[in-house]
Amino acid sequence: MKLKKVLLGISLCVSALSFAQQTKKEVLFTINENPYYTDEFVRVYNKNLDLVKDDSQKDLDNYLNLFIGYKLKVNRAYELGLQNNRKYQLELKNYREQLSKNYHLDKEVTDELVEEAYNRLQKEVKASHILFMLDENASQADTLRVYNKAMEIRAKALAGEDFGKLAQQYSEDKSAKENYGELGYFSAFRMVYPFETGAYTTPKGEVSKPVRSRFGYHIIKVEDVRENRGDITVAHIMLIKPKDNSSEEENAKLKTRIEEIYQKLKQGEDFGELAKQFSQDGYSASKGGVLEKFSSGSLSSEEFENRAFALKKSGDYTEPFETQYGWHIVKLVKKHPLQSFEEIKEDLEGRVAKDDRSSVIAEAMTEKLKKKYPMDTDKKMYSKVLTVVNDSYYVTALKLPESADSFNKTLLTINNDKEIKAWDFLEYINKEQKGGIKAKPLNRLVSILYEKFSNEKLNEYYDENLENEFPEFAGVMQEYKDGLLLFDLMEKEIWDKAKKDTIGLRNYYNAHLDEYRWGNRVDAEVISSTDKKTIEKARKLLKKGKDIAFIKEELNTNGKINVIERSGVFAQNDEMLPVLDKWETGISDVVSKGDYYYVIKVNKVLPASTKALDECRGRVVNDYQQYLESTWVDTLKKEFTVKINKGVFENIKKQLNQ
Repeated sequence: MKLKKVLLGISLCVSALSFAQQTKKEVLFTINENPYYTDEFVRVYNKNLDLVKDDSQKDLDNYLNLFIGYKLKVNRAYELGLQNNRKYQLELKNYREQLSKNYHLDKEVTDELVEEAYNRLQKEVKASHILFMLDENASQADTLRVYNKAMEIRAKALAGEDFGKLAQQYSEDKSAKENYGELGYFSAFRMVYPFETGAYTTPKGEVSKPVRSRFGYHIIKVEDVRENRGDITVAHIMLIKPKDNSSEEENAKLKTRIEEIYQKLKQGEDFGELAKQFSQDGYSASKGGVLEKFSSGSLSSEEFENRAFALKKSGDYTEPFETQYGWHIVKLVKKHPLQSFEEIKEDLEGRVAKDDRSSVIAEAMTEKLKKKYPMDTDKKMYSKVLTVVNDSYYVTALKLPESADSFNKTLLTINNDKEIKAWDFLEYINKEQKGGIKAKPLNRLVSILYEKFSNEKLNEYYDENLENEFPEFAGVMQEYKDGLLLFDLMEKEIWDKAKKDTIGLRNYYNAHLDEYRWGNRVDAEVISSTDKKTIEKARKLLKKGKDIAFIKEELNTNGKINVIERSGVFAQNDEMLPVLDKWETGISDVVSKGDYYYVIKVNKVLPASTKALDECRGRVVNDYQQYLESTWVDTLKKEFTVKINKGVFENIKKQLNQ
C-alpha cells in the first residue's frame, strides 16, 4: 500500500497547482493517434521540477521521453481494459468525491464562519431559554402564531416577571420543568448555530427577541459572560449514590467513606491507586480515575466543572464534595488553554463543516451557482406533477403513475445544457415521503420539495463540470487516473510476472550468476563479553573442548549474563564480527572491537561461491522486476505508434528555458 501511495504521488492540495507560464494548448505528441497536449506536459514538468533529484530528468528531452513512456504504459492499461475494473472505478470515484469537497465550499463564507467561531470561543455564555416548538416547514400562519406567542412571553420577562418561572410554565423543552430553562455556561459549537448566534448577540442581562432554529422559536436570557476557561484534564474518585432515593443514613455512609479516602490522600497515598481501589466510576477507575478532557458545559454537573477549574496546579485535589450523582474528589492533571487561531484553524474548519454552519455555506454556494447557471422550469410539466401529488403523501402512501411516458418530458433545464425530466422529480417526491417534510397545503409542499430538488440538481451539474470549470482539478484527476492504472498495470505485467514467471526468472539468474555470489564465509561460534578476563576464561574452556552450553553455564552466574554467543555461517567481513588477521579453523586469540572482547571458534572456512537461486530468490525477483521495467518502454514503443510534434516541442523548450 505504501508503494501505491508513492507511485500515485498526487498532491491533494488543489491550491498548490500552479503554472510557471501560461502555455498555449497544442498537440505535443500522439500515441496511436490519441493526442497529448502541451499544457499537461508543462504542468507536470513544473510540478515535479523541485522533486526530481536526478538532473538528467530535468533535461526537457529526457523528460519528454519519460513522459511518453508514462503515457505508453497508460495506453497499455487501457488496451488491457484495466479501466473497467470495478475496484479501480470505485477508488477513482471515492477520490474524486474527496477532492471535489473543496470546490463545493464558499471560501469567503467559510473563512468568515471560522473566524467568527474562534472569536466566540474566547467567551463562555451562561443563558436560559424558553422554547416554542415549530416545524421547520410550518405555514406562514402557524409561524406567525408561534412568533407572536414568543413575543408575548418575552414582554412578560421584560416587564420583570421571573424568567425561570416563565420557562417552567411556558417552555416546550421538557427539561424546563426541573431546570427552569437554565443551560449553564457554553461556548461555540455547543448549541445549534442559530441559538448560539442569538446567545452571543444578546447583551448580558437582557432577553433576546425570538430566535428561530430547527426546533422552533427561542427567547434567550443571557445571565453572564466570562472568559473561556479552556479545556481541562482531571482524575476523580467517585462514590455513586443509589438510583433510588437513598436515606440520610446511606448518604452519611458514603460521606464517611469519601472522607476516609481523602484522609489517605493527605497521608501521601497515590491518587491513582486509590481511584483503582475505591472509585465506583467503572469507566475511569481502571485508568487511575483519569477522565477525558472537557470544557465548560460538557458535563451535566456545573458543580463538578467549577470545582475542577478552581484547582490551580497539576496534582492539586479538592476536598470531598457532593453532586446529584454522588461524592467526588477531583485532582487536576492538566489545564489546556485555548490555542491560537493558527493552531486550531484546521480543526475549526472541520467543525464548521460538520456543524449547522455547513448549511449556511451550502446555501451561499447554491446562491452563487444560481447566478452562474440559469435554471428554467417548464410550468406546464410542473402543473402536471401537481396533479399527481395528493393527501396520501402525508401518510407515506403516495403512488406514482403506472406509466412514466407522459412525464418523460423536460421539467428543469440548467444552463441551457442539462435537461431533467418530470419523472425524476416524481421519483424524488416518492422517496421524500419518509423524509419528514409535511408542509401544507399540497402546492406549498411540492414547492418546498421542488426547491430542494432543483438545488440538488444544480449542485450535481456543477460537480459534473468541475473538470471543465477548473483546469487544476482536471489535471489532478487525470494524474490520479493514470497513477491508479499504472499501479494496476505494474502489478499485472511486472511484479506478478517476476514472481510467477519461473522460466524467465531462472534464465535471468543464469545470465547474471556473477552478481549472486557468496563472499568468503566461516561456519563459526562467536562468544562476546564486555569483560576481557571473562573472554579469556571462555577461550580456555574452548581449548579444553567444552561446548557453548557448558561455557554459558559456567560463566553466567548469579542471574548475570557475562557472555553471549552466536553460531552460524557468517561473511568474513560481517560488520558485527571483529577483524581477524587470518580466518582458519580452530580457536582464535582474544580480539576486541568497540567495547566488546571476542573469541571465535571457526569450525569451517567456506570459500567464495555462487549462491543457489533459492538462497537469493528475493533479490533475483527484485532485479528481474527492474530488468522487465527497464525494457518495458522499448517493447511498448514497438506496439504503439508515437509521433512527436517537434516544432511544438521546440517552442515549449524555449518557453521553459527562459
